[in-house]
Amino acid sequence: MQYNYKYRLNTPEDITETLLHHVDTCRQLYNHVLYLLNEADDIPARYEVQGRLPDLKTWWDDLRGVHSKVLQMVVKRVYDNLSTLKAQKETGRAVGMLKWKPPREYRSLTYNQSGFKLKNTSGRPVLWLSKIGEIPIHLHREIPENATIKQVTVKQEPTGEWYATFGIDVDEDTPEKPENPERVVGIDVGILKYAHDTDGYTIESPDFSEERERLERAQRDLSRKEHGSANWEKQRQVVAERHADLKRKRRDFLHKLSNHYAREYDLVAVEDLDAKGLVELPGNSRNRAGAAWGTFLRMLKYKCEREGTLLVAVDPSGTTKECAACGVSTEKPLWVREHSCPSCGFEADRDANAAWNILSRGLEDVGVGYSESTSPEIEDFWCANESRSDSLTPVETALPADTPVSAKRVVETGSPTLKREGVSPSGRVG
Repeated sequence: MQYNYKYRLNTPEDITETLLHHVDTCRQLYNHVLYLLNEADDIPARYEVQGRLPDLKTWWDDLRGVHSKVLQMVVKRVYDNLSTLKAQKETGRAVGMLKWKPPREYRSLTYNQSGFKLKNTSGRPVLWLSKIGEIPIHLHREIPENATIKQVTVKQEPTGEWYATFGIDVDEDTPEKPENPERVVGIDVGILKYAHDTDGYTIESPDFSEERERLERAQRDLSRKEHGSANWEKQRQVVAERHADLKRKRRDFLHKLSNHYAREYDLVAVEDLDAKGLVELPGNSRNRAGAAWGTFLRMLKYKCEREGTLLVAVDPSGTTKECAACGVSTEKPLWVREHSCPSCGFEADRDANAAWNILSRGLEDVGVGYSESTSPEIEDFWCANESRSDSLTPVETALPADTPVSAKRVVETGSPTLKREGVSPSGRVG
């Protein structure tokens, strides 16, 4: 399986200057290759362009100081961007042409297959890069012993910090997905509550209001500085640090939540959301973007693959309107937070009802039917009302009271498993 491991580099001043020079040389090569392709009648194959690099070195002295694999990856980057542009055009989107990269938009270089090595010098880990030298690296977690490092990407973040991302292949057997999943869960994501699942639990959305206020204050201070001045550059870095702090905390929460569901269940059912399309809808787009549903689903996908958990993405249409007990659809505006079926009398939280519908569709997709073990609350509802006539009156409650789990607690504890008082020994939370 393939993973990316990211580590912070402690770059000395002289190494930083060398890295910046190499990155800028790669940027100029990127623009040169793009110019050649734009001037050509027919776009040549990538390996043909890579074969011209030795000739370029005869008159372009800066290229001689950059490792050959790094230069080849620059050419690959141009062709990858062209492929992405072509794919977007085939979907019917109006696209233009690739633009030349200014310095602020080109911040990384990649070593592929060779030219790099992790070493231990005088008791401290360092990353050796050909043509650059040894860079102290903060290895906050060990790379698995059965892993092979395929490539390293070194990038400078807007904060000015340098990071190395290792692309590794882990030699391990992928766990087989269960044919008859026993521990199953359906998840409905939202804004007021980040997630509501079929175990009857809600996970609160993380409160980043303090971080957003700090970011907004920093942005206001930046707007008062003269653009390009020393004070403006200093404040720009402050804004970048505020952005990075908010991003780290959000991703930390999403990593731990997705890791919990992937490890604790045999099957996880979610909605097949068009996260980008939802963000582009008018009204409340900031909260939808901040929820980062697309990032959560992507994390959940690769972690379920790693753990051997079935991940089923179902059609999201009608999951809120449809009654989980009888299947009758009922229109309800967004401000109505309770589901009350006029047909069978089933009452539940709006998101809990949607989560049961998501799980039902997920089980149907993989050919597994409902049983008492998969929907005990709904079974209890029908058992309590089986002697009644067709005109059932609403019951007092069908699902157990929701148990909010603080998202702040998830972020602070450092544990992938959510906790609360009274949780079963298995650690299941929802």
